[in-house]
Amino acid sequence: VLLGDDVLSELSEAELAAARRDRIGYVFQNFGLIPVLSAAENVEVPLRLRRMERGQRDERVAEVLELVGLTRHAGQRPGELSGGQQQRVGIARALAIQPDLMLFDEPTSALDPELVQDVLDTMRALAEEGWTMVVVTHEIKFALDVADVVIVMDEGRIAEQGSPQQLFDNPQHARTKAFLQRLRSH
Repeated sequence: VLLGDDVLSELSEAELAAARRDRIGYVFQNFGLIPVLSAAENVEVPLRLRRMERGQRDERVAEVLELVGLTRHAGQRPGELSGGQQQRVGIARALAIQPDLMLFDEPTSALDPELVQDVLDTMRALAEEGWTMVVVTHEIKFALDVADVVIVMDEGRIAEQGSPQQLFDNPQHARTKAFLQRLRSH
């Protein structure tokens, strides 16, 4: 497994843990925000853990909050934000460390339907900027629109993988065919 120039499968446990901590940004379905901290303070947490200097932290926090469209909400606590805004704070927190890879675990599953699009638009903008992302999602239209490679899972195993166009136009696996048929009928 490669991450940048490193072969992760050849790293020691400590090196692998450091790579996961320092080079991979995680965005969880339940946001994972600290309720007593403001949006800016939540984004700042991983930077404090890395002992980044205050001025650099402030600059980076402002940068990523702007990137996800939350500059004016920097001082609000999670309970004062919508679910979509909370998820974008989670995305900003993951981006703050400038990871090589972003992992999204069903980032829209805990959101009300009307808030889903804000998060998908943020992720689309990240993809357009060239961020490397692995996204676990049921938002198939989004995946087909944004992804370079789509992997269809069935019972915990890879059933099929390929370009979005290839999978959409010529699915090979029965599970993929059935899923896309349901998608097309809606």
